[in-house]
Formats: sequence, C-alpha cells, structure tokens
Amino acid sequence: MACDFCATGKGGYKRNLELHEIIDQVLTVQEDFQKRVSNIVFMGMGEPLLNIDNVLRAIYCLNQDIGIGQRNLTLSTVGIPGRIYQLSQYLLQVTLAVSLHAPNQTLREKLIPSARRYQIDDLLNECREYVKTTGRRVSFEYILISGFNDFPEHAAELAKCLRGFQNHVNLIPYNPISEVNYQRPSNNQIQAFGQILKKYNTNYSIRYSRGLETDAACGQLRVINRNN
Repeated sequence: MACDFCATGKGGYKRNLELHEIIDQVLTVQEDFQKRVSNIVFMGMGEPLLNIDNVLRAIYCLNQDIGIGQRNLTLSTVGIPGRIYQLSQYLLQVTLAVSLHAPNQTLREKLIPSARRYQIDDLLNECREYVKTTGRRVSFEYILISGFNDFPEHAAELAKCLRGFQNHVNLIPYNPISEVNYQRPSNNQIQAFGQILKKYNTNYSIRYSRGLETDAACGQLRVINRNN
C-alpha cells in the first residue's frame, strides 16, 4: 500500500497470495520450530482486504482444519472502501485491526497514499457499523512519529474521533528506516500521548516491536536484492 513510513510498503506490489501459500506459512513455522502456532495476524507485506476471498478461506481453514480459534486470529487493514462492511457480514470472531496512524484526513494522507480515496470519517463510520453488526471491538494501530503525529492535540483529536463505539488503540513507536527522515519518539513522549488518551477514557496499550536492534522490527522488513 506504499505507506510512507514502511520499508516493506516501498517494495511495490507483485501479486496476491493464494490460499495454499497462506496456510503453508503457518505449517512451515510449526514444522521449523516444532511448536504449535496459537496466534496469527494477517498483515504486513499485503493488504488482506484486497485479497479477501483467499483470506476468508484461510481463516476458515486455520480455524476448522488446523484448530486455531478465530479469536486468536487478527486481520489488519489500512481500510478499503466497503470491505470492512463486507467482512462484517460473515460474523467472524477474529480481531479487526485498522491501521489509522493519524487523527485527521490531512495527516493520514501524508502517511498513507490510499487514504486520498477513503475519507477518515467514512472509514470510522464503517468501523462503527462493524462493531454494531459483529459485537466485536475494533483495534486501531497508531504509529507514533516524533514531531509529526505525536503532539498532545493529536492525542485529544484521536480520542474524540473514536468516541461512541468499542475500540482499543495500539500505540506503536516508529521504527526508523533509511528511506525517510522520520524519528522515533522518546519514552516520555509516548507515555504523555497515552496519558491524554486515558484522560479521554480511550483504552490503549503501547506495543514495542521486537527486532529493532537488527532493523527487523515492524515496518522495517524488506526484500533484499542478493545481486547487489
């Protein structure tokens, strides 16, 4: 989806994964680590709701054939018009995680090119309908970038636009990549942002990514060209 802060997104689109390729990733991890996979997130190098047929088939396969509970599955999306509503009609028990990353349209468009085609108010309205239909809360991913979307007024604006329906905010400190000059916020900035959300009764947690010391954390994964 070419998100500006994400190394993976700068790799460009190739194709969608087929059902067997999605399932094979899980089976391969189980075989390599000799340990049962208990939790799965559909996210990262692809946009699940642009491959919704195969993703839905994979959810049913993982649940019914491999025995992973739907409540242990998370589907992450940047938001595709109409697709959250479509997903809600299946009444799944999976967790829906929406990559929001900004409290308003102007900031969001700077980070997420596809946001130009999907107004944030429309996205949030679709999330509200999702909660009404499924009875499941929506999680919102929010990358904190120092001096960009981490000001106190952004926290207050975020809390206000998420009022009125069940949700939870995952604050994710930005993991630096070489292509852009965004900076990771300090722990004090992160905590201050969270305290403002708390003041407005917005549930949140802070998610620290593993792999930062080796440039392998969330948003840093990329395909390496072995020919260079």
